[in-house]
Amino acid sequence: MLAPDYPIETDRLTLRPFAENDLDALHAYQRLPEVTRYLYWDPRDRASTAASLRNRIAVPALRNEGDILVLAVLLQETGELIGEVNLRWLSVANRQGEFGFVFNPAHHGHGYAREAAVEMLRLGFDGLGLHRVIGRCDGRNTASANLMAKLGMRREAHFVRNEIVKGEWTDEIVYAMLADEWAAARR
Repeated sequence: MLAPDYPIETDRLTLRPFAENDLDALHAYQRLPEVTRYLYWDPRDRASTAASLRNRIAVPALRNEGDILVLAVLLQETGELIGEVNLRWLSVANRQGEFGFVFNPAHHGHGYAREAAVEMLRLGFDGLGLHRVIGRCDGRNTASANLMAKLGMRREAHFVRNEIVKGEWTDEIVYAMLADEWAAARR
């Protein structure tokens, strides 16, 4: 089980569970086509964003295999919600997890996603005791692929036209990191 001690603070960011008053800021980026371009879901209307917010609020900790912890990422200086990071507990027996990130494009290019992603990897490896964490992205999403590489993750797979997303065949790229690689990178 993983029940983090909130809030999680970095040099510039605060990570915490989502709250009901996050709806406007969450909808500000979930409604954008450029945000959802490489995701499985389409831009959301306010009602769909509210439903996704309820799902985020419902899981403040990882208790069972399959749970997904999604944390709001806020700028410490202003308290503005700028994105989210997530960690899914894929397998208890094999100690596997998957992480991801989605940020408001108004805040791209400042290293915020990387700073927040490091904390999710820390929660996975140090908090949950995972052996392996993966990250996946659409093959066209070079920004996400580059971020995972900068985090020290290894590109393990490139599946060519392996699934239909939004009506078209897309590639999928998988990155991974092992617990001993995480530990070595932190020395």
